[in-house]
Amino acid sequence: MLITVTDWLWSYVLIGALLIVGVRFTVGSRGVQLRLFRRTFAVLSNIDWRGTERGISSFQALAVSVAGRVGGGNIAGVAVAITLGGPGALFWMWLIALLGMATSLFECALAQLYKQRNGKETFRGGPAYVMHHGLGWRVLPVIYSLLLLVTIGFGFNAVQSFVLTASIQSAFGIPPTVSGAVITVVMAVILFGGIRRLALVSEIVVPAMVLGYLVLAVLVLALNFTDIPQALWLILSSAFGLEQAVGGGVAAAIAQGARRGLFSNEAGLGTVPNVAAAADVPHPMTQGLVQSLSVFIDTIVLCTATALIILISSVYEGGGQGVQGVVLTQMAVAEHLGAIGEPLVSIALVLFATTTIAYNCFLGENSIAYFDRLGQGAVLGFRVSVLVMIAWASIQDLGTVFGFADLTMALLALTNLLALWALYPVAMSLLTHFEAQLDAGISPQFIWHQFPEEALDEESWPDRLSD
Repeated sequence: MLITVTDWLWSYVLIGALLIVGVRFTVGSRGVQLRLFRRTFAVLSNIDWRGTERGISSFQALAVSVAGRVGGGNIAGVAVAITLGGPGALFWMWLIALLGMATSLFECALAQLYKQRNGKETFRGGPAYVMHHGLGWRVLPVIYSLLLLVTIGFGFNAVQSFVLTASIQSAFGIPPTVSGAVITVVMAVILFGGIRRLALVSEIVVPAMVLGYLVLAVLVLALNFTDIPQALWLILSSAFGLEQAVGGGVAAAIAQGARRGLFSNEAGLGTVPNVAAAADVPHPMTQGLVQSLSVFIDTIVLCTATALIILISSVYEGGGQGVQGVVLTQMAVAEHLGAIGEPLVSIALVLFATTTIAYNCFLGENSIAYFDRLGQGAVLGFRVSVLVMIAWASIQDLGTVFGFADLTMALLALTNLLALWALYPVAMSLLTHFEAQLDAGISPQFIWHQFPEEALDEESWPDRLSD
């Protein structure tokens, strides 16, 4: 029953919702994710990279979101998509990502707009706050927060823990009980440090792990450069049913591409806005642009690299001959680089999964923070529960947990997409306000009183109160 409902939601409801919302924001903004793509790098080159006393920096928020987006989905998730949906699944991951860049841009900009001051050093925000303060909704923010807590805080962390320990056992022969215990201790140190410690760890680890994995991928692809065109053709032809491929045809390619694409880049899921809202930036659109870049890095760059590594290997033939998930990726790299290949992928996955678990835990805490009356005791209980879940999941078969996470992820995304659809006019007004200043040669600054109809937190924009 669980699998039937989940498959129906993904096959007929969520894919359509993702495409409709992505197309609406892309067309309405005249392709802002591409038009202002270069502006993203200008934003990153003109910021306080260490953050301010009021909050983390735009770059730190990007690093944290990349830490969450770049994880098992880029290594194991791509392999699963190819195994179940064929090579064509990657094409649909690309499409979801390109539209998702617009969706992510505006969901993060809106999270910035409606963020709330949280003490002296941080902000809180995200879809629940957007629904509450932007739309005046009361029930759906509660539902969203509960879904976020279950899906990300527990379900996704369980999957990451299982994938991580399975990879370590395959590459190094270390029992899951040992690796699970180590990762639990490491996560305890990070979790009890809060968002600033997570940001500090992410801004150091994330660039290193992304560049390291890219170097590995470029090396493999350079050694097999002549095979890349054939692999790209296989992706395109399989996406439209022009070639029989492992995975089950066009329908399976679309379903798996959308499902694993959303699991990997999270555009439209509403998770990343929770982090985006924590940044101290001069304009909501500034952070939106930066966050759209993380979708590009995650899917267009890293997922494509992983897929090509798999498709140009003989390991893929026959659907990996029964090999699936992270082990398929590891064996493909080992074929190209020799015995050292599998350990290298496992090390990359350790870094990816560690930062992803920490990011997931921050999202869980943010969902708890929406319920003010629960207090710090609930946050402490959540942290302890997550650590227990990580330890337990490292030695389990997580097929049912993964299925449950897929179901709640679909419901989470649909709730967020509904709010985005309702706030489309506000999102376009923000873009107009931002681009008008760009056209005038002014560095965009958000002036809160130009949006008097919106229920904004004045403490979140104190430097603008006198404008």
